[in-house]
Amino acid sequence: MTNLNMEKLEALAGKIVGDASAALSILLSYIGDQSGVFRAMADGDRRTAEDIAEIAQVDPRYLQEMLSANAANGYVSYDASSKQFYLSPEQAAIFADESSLANMHGLLQIIVAQFSEHDTALDVFKSGKGRPWGDQHVCQFCGTDRFFRPGYEANLIENWIPALNGVKEKLEAGGTIADIGCGHGSSSVLMAKTFPNSQVYGYDLHGPSIVDARAKAADAGVNNIQFEEVGANDISADDGFDFACIFDALHDMGDPVGVARHIREGLKPGGTLMVVEPMAGDKVEDNLHPLGGVFYAASTLICLPTSRSQDVALCLGAQAGPERLTQVLKDAGFSSVRIATTTPTNIVFEATTANL
Repeated sequence: MTNLNMEKLEALAGKIVGDASAALSILLSYIGDQSGVFRAMADGDRRTAEDIAEIAQVDPRYLQEMLSANAANGYVSYDASSKQFYLSPEQAAIFADESSLANMHGLLQIIVAQFSEHDTALDVFKSGKGRPWGDQHVCQFCGTDRFFRPGYEANLIENWIPALNGVKEKLEAGGTIADIGCGHGSSSVLMAKTFPNSQVYGYDLHGPSIVDARAKAADAGVNNIQFEEVGANDISADDGFDFACIFDALHDMGDPVGVARHIREGLKPGGTLMVVEPMAGDKVEDNLHPLGGVFYAASTLICLPTSRSQDVALCLGAQAGPERLTQVLKDAGFSSVRIATTTPTNIVFEATTANL
């Protein structure tokens, strides 16, 4: 203790206080989302806690405290002169607008899901055993869809598919698409709507997610889409696929090389596999920033246990990096692997095999 640098100690302690305040506000923000508080504030008008509580039909005294906590972290705004709370346009985009690309409630749901089952997380961590994806808290599944969906809507059609050689034109003319690990089907439905001449097949091993995906497709009114509850290694492609894609899921698989090989064997001649993975560098030091911290944390609690629960259990992790992911695809027999494009949060790989 005599060797402590007090300035560094105080700085770290202060950071932890800030992180703790934010962590509690994340739970309160989840409550605000699920209870309708943020929807009641979406118009940006300034209101007292009592007025907001009346609109949202929640207890006003609890709401006063909840909004004060979130105002302390800058999640909501407070006008001291009128004692009223409100959302700025930026805050509304993150907390109140479901269609906003900046909406963060999916991430908050994922965090709440992990805290909800902290005893299980501790047991898995200490024992080193696996934890199947289907064993996660129910908030994990809808939170994952809600978290990734804005990125898909912003990039899949406009940026990612056009960055692949000849794929957009093929799908516009009419091709077959395999969306592997489709979850709630947001990416599948988006492709089905955009490419009505193509047939989309969504696959996921989590039955309840497939049920939700089918409902999503029905709501969207698309009929060129089918969903099946099946693991990636058991997908049957009688006539082959023109295009296969895996969104933020290859690193979760126990045998990513085997899965990629199975997909390659199911592609038509000239077919393409697109793999979307979290943005990462090849070295730990490349990823020591807030986004890398989120991905490493999610990898500890979700991705590695999911992989370890399956055969091979390679445990790539959410920050595997381009070099290792490229090697996985080459080990699967793809003769050409390249980074087609990137976003601040994703790397998009194109994997093809020369026609024989």
